Amino acid sequence: MPKIYGYMRVSTREQNEDRQRLAMLEYGVPEENLFLDKQSGKDFERPSYQKLLAVLRGGDTLVIKSIDRLGRNYDEILEQWRYLTKEKQVGISVLDMPVLDTVAERDLLGRLVAEIMLQVLSYVAQQEREYNGPQNSDHSNGKYREW
Repeated sequence: MPKIYGYMRVSTREQNEDRQRLAMLEYGVPEENLFLDKQSGKDFERPSYQKLLAVLRGGDTLVIKSIDRLGRNYDEILEQWRYLTKEKQVGISVLDMPVLDTVAERDLLGRLVAEIMLQVLSYVAQQEREYNGPQNSDHSNGKYREW
């Protein structure tokens, strides 16, 4: 029987995942099916994410709050999305961006729009990671990165 899992990620141990957890529980993800990593989204070598991959089966649904909670690397987000949806046959529901929902049936135009949005949002996630990286974390020197 298909199950619903939730994945949450915050970048540091000091950050709080409560907002993500509440959204998952409201969606209907059982508490015991929630996975949390407290580290950067620069790659997918995260302990809880790897455990999640091991339990996901075809027909299951993965719920994430937003695409940047999945990761912050453009190419790797797209690769993981393809792996999950095509190879593992897992549905993905992105709470903050319903157009990306792969659980609902979509026509060709709907799938095209979802693919475009996924690429745009993955790009933005990586740009935010690069902008908010260590070189930009302290703006006390008065220097800001310009886009």
